[in-house]
Amino acid sequence: MGFLSKIKKISDAAEGLNQVAGSLSKNTVENFGEPEYSLYTALNLRDLHRRIDVTDEQGNVKYYTKSSVIAIKGKTEIMDAAGKVIANLEKKPVSLHEKHFITMADGRNFTLSNELFHVVKDITNIEGLGWQMQGNFIGLNFNLLDEYGEPVASIGKKMVSIHDKYCIDIYQPAQEQVVVAIVIQLEKMLEARSENESESKFSFSFGGD
Repeated sequence: MGFLSKIKKISDAAEGLNQVAGSLSKNTVENFGEPEYSLYTALNLRDLHRRIDVTDEQGNVKYYTKSSVIAIKGKTEIMDAAGKVIANLEKKPVSLHEKHFITMADGRNFTLSNELFHVVKDITNIEGLGWQMQGNFIGLNFNLLDEYGEPVASIGKKMVSIHDKYCIDIYQPAQEQVVVAIVIQLEKMLEARSENESESKFSFSFGGD
């Protein structure tokens, strides 16, 4: 009975995650219609310098990351399948908060801040781009809206999987690379937060001994 209870708990938790992750996507489709196409990425909170791949619906790698070995630099390049840099990501300490700068190959640049994670569900502007992020950033379940309130992309976990695959539904194909840069930067921010929390717990445990 104990084993069966554990299995049921896991099943219930998975179902709950499916419902939460699916709700925003359902509302997006109801409000804006079906996306043009989808891309996929995976969330891994164990390695800040891992390669992040973004694949198409056939599993082909469309974009991947190349990060600096020295963590303090906090620099990441996003490459397309041909190895061409499409964006540069960099984090810098500014005032009391870390700022995360994104510079696209075409010269556009904008900023994300760790202050985003002070809220779980809200509407937040992306500095320098005029877009809004609406939804749950921590769970990578949100919509990207342009300056006119039109959908650019919807990001969410469509089903529970051991590999934590996330779907990026594209509504504006011309903005695909900007969307990919934002999603990867958010992944990096979540990874950094997870690493900091793990280090804090370790320090606390070590001090307690």
